[in-house]
Amino acid sequence: MRFDVITLFPELFTPFFSSGINRRAYEGGLVDVHLWNPRDFAEGLYRRVDDRPFGGGPGMVMMAEPLWQCLQAIRAARAEAEGARAPVVLFSPIGDPLNHAAVEQWSSSAGAVLVCGRYEGIDQRFIDSCVDRQISLGDFVLSGGEIAAMALLDAVARLQPGVLGDAGSHQQDSFNPALDGLLDSPHHTRPEVWRGPQGEMPVPAVLLGGHHERIARYRREQSLRLTAQRRPELLGRARAQGLLSQQDETFLRDSTGL
Repeated sequence: MRFDVITLFPELFTPFFSSGINRRAYEGGLVDVHLWNPRDFAEGLYRRVDDRPFGGGPGMVMMAEPLWQCLQAIRAARAEAEGARAPVVLFSPIGDPLNHAAVEQWSSSAGAVLVCGRYEGIDQRFIDSCVDRQISLGDFVLSGGEIAAMALLDAVARLQPGVLGDAGSHQQDSFNPALDGLLDSPHHTRPEVWRGPQGEMPVPAVLLGGHHERIARYRREQSLRLTAQRRPELLGRARAQGLLSQQDETFLRDSTGL
């Protein structure tokens, strides 16, 4: 899969692609990422990519023409390499929230063109004529779309075969269908007793017993409890889809009252 990223700050991505376990996906070509700077396609001595907004107001707005010329170059490069037109994605506060289901779709796709906005935004005419989808990380505003693009690329990369050390690791992630879309359970490691600020804190005994069925049930109950406390709407969705067993429902009723 190939992602082409339109960004005024391609240097921000360099350490991202070479650090952490996900670098296997980028270095191995499982997720092929190309960076494009719209300033390279701007005209004039100063290669200007932004200007004042019509109607007044603070800040500057990214101009449509450099973005369009950049996109044209990307489409030509992709057509030469693959012959397929990729969707154009803009990271924006008004976009659809990025969730696990969307990440899974992108992880098995041919990729996309990711547009990272800056300043007060992008000329709406480019959005109306060129953007296929808009994506948001949440109800807050970033200085630009680069962090959002990295978030999507990171989430997609870790789902590629061979990237994580254990092929089944992501199956236990929060929101994964393997967990019925619930939150993951807590995790513990050595030492068995940690002497922290609250005194001695032992690992739950069930995790030390080696009884796999009991461990699995404990983790399921912890997942149910956390989801009920932190994200009850996920619990409601799992119920509506018939994913909770009678044992699950009994535990929830007795422990949380839900």
